[in-house]
Amino acid sequence: MSAPIAVLSGASGGIGAHIARQLASRSYRLVLLGRDVDALHALQRELPSAEQSFHIALQVDLANDADMSRVIELIHDIGRCDLLVNNAGVNAMVPFTSLSREELDATLAVNIRAPMLLSQGLLPILAQNNGVIVNVGSSFGAIGYPMQAHYCASKFALRGFSEALARELSDTSVQVKYFAPRATQTAINSDKVTALNKALGNAMDTPEYVAKEFMHLLDSTERRRSVGAKESFFAKINALWPKVVDNALAKQLSTIKQYMR
Repeated sequence: MSAPIAVLSGASGGIGAHIARQLASRSYRLVLLGRDVDALHALQRELPSAEQSFHIALQVDLANDADMSRVIELIHDIGRCDLLVNNAGVNAMVPFTSLSREELDATLAVNIRAPMLLSQGLLPILAQNNGVIVNVGSSFGAIGYPMQAHYCASKFALRGFSEALARELSDTSVQVKYFAPRATQTAINSDKVTALNKALGNAMDTPEYVAKEFMHLLDSTERRRSVGAKESFFAKINALWPKVVDNALAKQLSTIKQYMR
């Protein structure tokens, strides 16, 4: 029996690389998608494999339609996909008034448009293999946070897409799951963001820990998993009594602004 195939976007980043290691340890054959070709090839060489060129590293810009089509065509040529992990994400923590159109377009293109297009393009192959789609969101997909308007918009959208698609496909063999990490020690968080989290007493997880939490979701029958008890509780409060969260974040706003450009 051939190895199950997992397509992983954002594989050259911190969380992505550790998810790749976890999946490879389960004998998945990985199609690694990312923008940093050197990091992709280093990861490809590191992963355990059954043979040379077992794992595939593909440098892509998921905001580029030609690159998106190239990925979908490759998987259709392979003829198998068991798991799609939409993990790629971009962010710039800035005041909304300072947000450039280029930053806004990149955030929406990578964080929500790409997962939707990859999911749509690979659904026929996933359906043949009882496949799973896991969309990697954020705790900010449930809590609107100051200086993160564009990022929250993209992650709220990804959570809504995941929930809707899971329900749409509930009478098929394809599962759709949503995974929401909290702040993680990766390059997507600048030094200013790390300093802000420290000042506010917010926990930041290691990417190794987040990858293990991802695997717990993958192994379960659950459709969604959030990392961090405090953040999960805060999200529930936000859904039921948003004014409580309004007031809590208003008290933090001056501190948050100190760390922004």
